[in-house]
Amino acid sequence: MTGCRPEVAMRLLKLLLILFVCAAAVLATVVVMLGPYEDAKAAYNKGDYAAVRRLLSSFILALAGNSDAQHNLGVMYDNGQGVTQDYAAAMSWYRKAAEQDDAYAQTNLGFMYANGRGVPQDYVQAVSWFRKAAEQGDAYAQTNLGVMYYSGRGVPQDYVQAHMWWSLAAAKGDADAINNLDQIAAKMTPAQIAEAQKLAREWKPK
Repeated sequence: MTGCRPEVAMRLLKLLLILFVCAAAVLATVVVMLGPYEDAKAAYNKGDYAAVRRLLSSFILALAGNSDAQHNLGVMYDNGQGVTQDYAAAMSWYRKAAEQDDAYAQTNLGFMYANGRGVPQDYVQAVSWFRKAAEQGDAYAQTNLGVMYYSGRGVPQDYVQAHMWWSLAAAKGDADAINNLDQIAAKMTPAQIAEAQKLAREWKPK
């Protein structure tokens, strides 16, 4: 008796490989679904039907790749809104949205890195994510990026850069940035302030 021909065996091997990949993808999806499902079930048992609806609606959209929903789920896990507070889960959902250039998620991801919530504290990563959002024009990210430059965390200390980012955020009405500008101006020379103001005038969102 002879075995199957090599080309048939190769086709079978490819088919098995495809089936394995599909099964792995399904399993990964099931694992991801378990957390929100359990949280939704707990909310249901408590009679918090609004939380159930909000969680499941966001989760369905998030699985479909909607960055707003992914960010919203991150916020819910970050703050324990309708779910058990879970910084690691918040990081996971923030990252999914941030990688789609969602500025709010990028800012929150930077905040998580800066404060070591759900991830080891990493100022370099915090600066990286704050910058991505700041360059899109997010005022909160611009304020936080200014703080990093002011304190020299994750970047070399640079009052000119701090002043520039705070100027941009202050122009959008960010109260912290406005207060920070008054403080940093006292530590800068007129030439440094003039340079920072010039950079702010020339800045354009990416």
